[in-house]
Amino acid sequence: MSGKTSSSSNKAKIARRVIEVLEYFDDAHREATVMDIVRRYNRPQSSTSELLSSLVELGLLHKDAYSRVYSLTPRAALIGTSGQPELVRDGRIVRLMDRLVAQTGLSVALHSMVGLDAQIVNWRHGPRAMAATRELAGGIKEPLARSAAGLLMLSTIPRQRCEGMVRRLNAEADEQCKFAFSEMMARIDACRDSRHIFAAAGFGTGADALSGLVPRQPDGHPLVISVIYGKDDKVTPEALFQCLSDAMRACLPDPGSHYAESTVEQFSHAA
Repeated sequence: MSGKTSSSSNKAKIARRVIEVLEYFDDAHREATVMDIVRRYNRPQSSTSELLSSLVELGLLHKDAYSRVYSLTPRAALIGTSGQPELVRDGRIVRLMDRLVAQTGLSVALHSMVGLDAQIVNWRHGPRAMAATRELAGGIKEPLARSAAGLLMLSTIPRQRCEGMVRRLNAEADEQCKFAFSEMMARIDACRDSRHIFAAAGFGTGADALSGLVPRQPDGHPLVISVIYGKDDKVTPEALFQCLSDAMRACLPDPGSHYAESTVEQFSHAA
């Protein structure tokens, strides 16, 4: 039994390290050396080098023969996209994040719900990014009750089930993170209709966030866009909300709205 447990644990570690390598690459890190990965994740050099070589063989990374640096391949970018909602598959969610960073200069995060945790799916660092957010990246998780995005995702859950989740979150929280149940439910209920919330950004940043639900997501699979700002950013809440609303309408339009893309004309005899 212990041998099977050890084998399962090793497989989980390998899977985690593969994801870490792929998530290392972002706007600020288009290329990486073995030592970049080693230093970021505190991994052994020999096993990291072997892992990167395997990812090259699988076509997920490209290795430059001269500089010996690695970069992502299109295959890495496109894995899993076929089964995703249209807004992910066609890049609209990425365009939304890029637009918000360009318009506000602030950092923007995409969040999903994993069990009782809010997870950062993707993080875009803005030019006005706070120092406390510079180490944040995709994959980081924390309990739902600790962030604006988490509270907003909880608001998508039917109330009876949501109450059970909130009670469990409180029971499992460290003593300093426990909360008054009724107050927490009131905060969650307050954003059920508005579909947005101004609250703490969480993830140890000390920052605040405006979080908004991405429209038309499947039940039980909410996505949230958050614009992150600090006390010194002199943000006007009304203007920031208008900016987020306009960006969502432009990048994620309702079907049939004047923002929606026109349908593709079919050419049955083109081939």
